Amino acid sequence: MNKTAIYHVCLSSHDEVMFRSAADLNMGFNCLAAAALSTESRLFADGFMTTHYHYLVQTTSLKELMYRCRYAYARYFNEKYHRSGRLGEKFYFSLEISGLHHTIAALNYVIRQGLHHGLAATSFGYPYCSANAYFRSDLGKACPPLMRECNRYKYLPANVKVPATIRMSTDGALLREDVLDVAWVEQNYISPRSFLFQMSKVTDEKDIQKQKDENSLPPVTMEAIETGVPDFSLKEAKDFEYGKVNRSNMTDLELCALIDGQLIPKLFKEKPGTSLYLIPEARRAELCEALWRKCREARWGNGTKGVFANKFVTEFQLRRCLAL
Repeated sequence: MNKTAIYHVCLSSHDEVMFRSAADLNMGFNCLAAAALSTESRLFADGFMTTHYHYLVQTTSLKELMYRCRYAYARYFNEKYHRSGRLGEKFYFSLEISGLHHTIAALNYVIRQGLHHGLAATSFGYPYCSANAYFRSDLGKACPPLMRECNRYKYLPANVKVPATIRMSTDGALLREDVLDVAWVEQNYISPRSFLFQMSKVTDEKDIQKQKDENSLPPVTMEAIETGVPDFSLKEAKDFEYGKVNRSNMTDLELCALIDGQLIPKLFKEKPGTSLYLIPEARRAELCEALWRKCREARWGNGTKGVFANKFVTEFQLRRCLAL
């Protein structure tokens, strides 16, 4: 008999972004939700980024859950972008979670993904995570507009049915409060006030020590969990916990929208929506070099105007958004 346990899970991709648009991020969560339903797993929290995603789950079949989630999303992504092969690293990170302090640390970490990566000044400002699913009425958060039942199939994995009781917002994402075990999470945080405190506190050594005192399982730390995540800086992540968002940094979503929606149609005379993966790698490498040169020129203030004026990207970011 398989063991029932709670796990903190993370899947990363080093060489390319896994989610090129908001629609991709929403589909990623829908694939995870469908996989959890089909394996009778309990999802508690999630956080989706362009290069990786985290979630907290209780399951007897983590391997099967991860396989179904990965297969469904890779099938969608490969068909949409005319790509083939595995998406993401071969192996995923998983850590068993047990005990109150361990659980709170894991929940905090997963929910605050947007904050840790400098994409929002608070956890609630990043839309592709479960931060806004808890204590919704207490915190005055209205339910988003809902999708009509007849249109839901367009935003779900192929050949997957999700009960109509699980609602979907008009942006194509299943409502997290209908998918996640929100009551269990709220019980751990005890009150909306405590939840708000946990969402805004700065991680320190006391939190780690409490986990170590609680049991012998490895503690939840940024160093351990984000080691394999592309372009991750521990120092920056700790600064971001104070809400220090650098608006001059171009996000992966912005860069992918620029590449997919403007540069490929313009430079390669392709129709809008043509996949990056249909462009030969050598030509993508040339585009990467040209964009990196323009970015450096804009950064050093020689009067260059254009897409990188007042914006900054890294060379590694360009390479992953161009799938090099």
